[in-house]
Amino acid sequence: MRITAPTMQKDIYKEFHQYAYHPEVSRVYANVVSRSNKYSNTNLNFTVFAGLQGFIIDYLINEWQEGFFSAKSEDEAVFQHGRIMSAMLGFKCDTSNLRALYQLGYLPLHIKALPEGTFVPYQVSPVTIVNTVDGFQWLTNMIETAFSADNWYVQTTATTSTAYYLQFLRYARKTGLDESFAMFQGHDFSFRGLAGRGAAPLAGFGHMVSGFVGTDTIPAVLAAEKFYGANVDSELVGCSVNATEHSVTCSWQEEGELAFYRHLMHTVAPTGILSLVFDTWDFWNGVTVILPELKDEILARDGTVVIRPDSGDPVEILCGREFKTVDTYGATDFDSWKEFVAEDIDDKFRNELDAEHPHWSDTQLYTGDFGAYKVTYTPSLNRHDKTYYYVDNYGAKVDECTFEKVELTAEDKGLIECLWETFGGTITDKGYKLLNDKIGAIYGDSITLGRQEQILSRLEKKGFASKVVLGIGSYTYQYVTRDTHGSAIKATDVVKNGKHVAIAKEPKTDTSKKSAKGLLRIERVDGKLVQYDQQTPEQEQQGLLETVFLDGKLVRRTTLQEIRNLVHSQLEQYI
Repeated sequence: MRITAPTMQKDIYKEFHQYAYHPEVSRVYANVVSRSNKYSNTNLNFTVFAGLQGFIIDYLINEWQEGFFSAKSEDEAVFQHGRIMSAMLGFKCDTSNLRALYQLGYLPLHIKALPEGTFVPYQVSPVTIVNTVDGFQWLTNMIETAFSADNWYVQTTATTSTAYYLQFLRYARKTGLDESFAMFQGHDFSFRGLAGRGAAPLAGFGHMVSGFVGTDTIPAVLAAEKFYGANVDSELVGCSVNATEHSVTCSWQEEGELAFYRHLMHTVAPTGILSLVFDTWDFWNGVTVILPELKDEILARDGTVVIRPDSGDPVEILCGREFKTVDTYGATDFDSWKEFVAEDIDDKFRNELDAEHPHWSDTQLYTGDFGAYKVTYTPSLNRHDKTYYYVDNYGAKVDECTFEKVELTAEDKGLIECLWETFGGTITDKGYKLLNDKIGAIYGDSITLGRQEQILSRLEKKGFASKVVLGIGSYTYQYVTRDTHGSAIKATDVVKNGKHVAIAKEPKTDTSKKSAKGLLRIERVDGKLVQYDQQTPEQEQQGLLETVFLDGKLVRRTTLQEIRNLVHSQLEQYI
């Protein structure tokens, strides 16, 4: 729910600050910074700066104009503020500062920033804010609450999204997948689990900043058009596909499952991408029985059918169970392969042997070029000084192993391998199996950065290109806080009695909260962003921070496409 009351989009203690600043202070200068990666949810050494322009247009321009400066009279502009503040604080609130602001007719603020999409190292400030008219020193930090609430979230989501994007690019490059597919591989499914409708455009826009276009969050696309110059008529802003969910599948009942898929493929969506949730009842029956029955129809269809599991362990559902493999150094016959396996299980047995209370055998499942085998190892154990057991063999360990061939189930193989067996595909120039274009897979539940890595690495080990789409949901985009990157806005300089005075907080109980001091300048040195503090006013005018907002007006605009381009120009050094 949006409350159009711009003067009250703050913590109430800030109401008191108009009286608390030193009487000789006329200007307050503050910075925005990510202080620490101590609680970071990524392994990146930077954050992705984004969201400033949206905040400026939505709050500093539209909401202030709509909810304050467009009031019919000065009394009307401040009435509700005075009423609520007086009731909450228990005394009659002085609104003279707001009356002066209404008479001024605009927000006297100067905001400078790095370009949105910049990878910003920790402790480097992408934004500075200062009031431009004496007497409005209270305004700089008054907007901190709203600015922080909106900006840390967009920035954190954009950083998380970029971490996903980088991982997709790395594996695309490893396995020979077309790198342009990466923009579709991370799909935003977070809307329903976010903290209210207002969070959707923030998280959803942050998701798209990295370059992802896959999204089910419509408000994110609306925000991109409204605040960042995007146009769905002329560019790919965000996209999705025809897809089912359990409710529509259930409406056909289990006995009608096959008829349901045929109805969709031939009548409702005969062309294009069609995503089918496949685990409403028996997922593996669907994969091994229903899909082979639909094979010819899927291959003949003008488009791609995407299979979507929605429950179970995402890694095992997509990649299958993890069996033991060994490096066989190019063994070309089964007997040689068995020798390598025997050495491996022997090493494992010895490493795990409790010499006082030994286990007498070990069984492991191994897969390789010669199939899957259950290998049971029963070595001869001897005793040292009749006390400690040890493995008593120095010859061929194969003689102490039994090899039982097993047939892998669909669960053992995983969805991607099952799809390959049914529909086939091609081999990439890196030698990896690439699924037929007519079939695909998406998993949209519980995909964390860690699980993404597990899925992509397991597929690589199994010999598959990383052609899979993963849904990124509210667990990832909401299980974060302002502390994830130590996001903060702090005053670092004041004009006091006409002179600049550098100020800083430096709590001895937590040195990580030490702020910068004085006026700031950002430069790029040897390719890296470096922050200089305690600058002179002349030095502060130099550097990479550029004016974005001045005295109520947005003076430098950017677009979503420009942000995406900047992000992508910085990715290569991290792949």
